[in-house]
Amino acid sequence: MSGEVLVVRHSSPELLAAATAGRLLSAIADAQAARGVAHVSLTGGTIGGKTLAAVAAAPAREAVDWKRVHFWWSDERFLPTGDPERNATQAQDALLGALDLDPSTVHYPPATDGPDGDDLDAAAARYAAELLQFGGGADVPAFDVLLLGMGPDGHVASLFPHHPGLARDESSVIGVRGSPKPPPLRVSFTFGAIARARQVWLVASGAEKAPAVARGVAAGDVAETPAAGVFGTDRTLWLVDEAAAADL
Repeated sequence: MSGEVLVVRHSSPELLAAATAGRLLSAIADAQAARGVAHVSLTGGTIGGKTLAAVAAAPAREAVDWKRVHFWWSDERFLPTGDPERNATQAQDALLGALDLDPSTVHYPPATDGPDGDDLDAAAARYAAELLQFGGGADVPAFDVLLLGMGPDGHVASLFPHHPGLARDESSVIGVRGSPKPPPLRVSFTFGAIARARQVWLVASGAEKAPAVARGVAAGDVAETPAAGVFGTDRTLWLVDEAAAADL
């Protein structure tokens, strides 16, 4: 663990999404000013989708040079390209389709209709190799912001409580089988990949998330609550609405 850990509360899911969108735009602009490009890892889920839609709707999005933003995903459902269950499809619909992007900087996770077909492990290795190209000597880039949603069970990316994938850190990306949440096959960053991020933002909304938020903020048992084990090198933000913060 390194860097500061902060909890930021917002009164409603809508304000949470809007505020997170504003933070993201500012962080990207700052990264581009400092380093020329920004590396951002996106997430899915309801609040993740609302956040991306809020970015698309924000006038401040014009302050970002979107051709110099590298987009990644911390996990993805191993399904065909364009499947509505994929996080990348959600991101395309909510934000990416509205931006003037350089296609070479949008790093979509592998799909079952990709070059590796339904070979999950080969697909995960392919994504790990792509991350390595931008790692500057490390396995993955030092993400300027790595966004994570969190399930009511405390899972982040596709790292689920007491799942064998929790203990696998031999690569930056793993193939996940037997996910307790459908679909069963996924690709996911490992804890090691997440730990390279300058800032990790955990975004949670809703009363059903409150117990897991409390365990995660307290840095409890990672096997029980994987969100308790993710930190950024500079900063870790828990961005929550009042319902999700109820047990803090």
